[in-house]
Amino acid sequence: MEDAQVVSLLVRRCTTGDAAAWEEIVQRYHRRIYNMCYRFAGSADDAQDLTQEVFIKMYRTLKSYDVDRGAFLTWVTTVTRNLLVDHFRKTKHDRITDSLDSPASEHEDALPLSEQIADTGLPPDARVQSHETQRTVHQALLKLSPDLREAVILRDLQDMDYREIALALRVPEGTVKSRINRGRAELARLLQRTYRQVM
Repeated sequence: MEDAQVVSLLVRRCTTGDAAAWEEIVQRYHRRIYNMCYRFAGSADDAQDLTQEVFIKMYRTLKSYDVDRGAFLTWVTTVTRNLLVDHFRKTKHDRITDSLDSPASEHEDALPLSEQIADTGLPPDARVQSHETQRTVHQALLKLSPDLREAVILRDLQDMDYREIALALRVPEGTVKSRINRGRAELARLLQRTYRQVM
């Protein structure tokens, strides 16, 4: 996913004041950070503001990144996640759903998002319908509790593995798997409810 040596060199150059190195770091990680912020915030304007805040925080704390403690991507994800948590605390966005009450074991076999959302094989000219599906999934994601939402986003949309997510969220891998399974199951329930209303 990332060439550790290249990124390590970029970080070192950046901490010595190399503006071009910082520019390259921003280019490498902007899309990933923006996508995370957008999935959490729900609006492009908020996501853009949050993305800028993440990069400011990254720049200020870049010297704290320790190459021996894990991948730079994990560090970036942790910085982004911490800022989003702070943002939600400040704005008091509490989206707790009944998913927290359901035992994790009943959802252990939950399918990844890609397998839950039917591939309708839309022709190229049916982009409107495809966009509508994306919007529906995004709206459903926003209804998940923050814990479940971030686990699903990091696994299914950011394609991080369980260990990376556990490091980023500072929780055991078992907790990560449980949150992903519960999040997927809750998301599937929300999407089924939405599609039933449309039919």
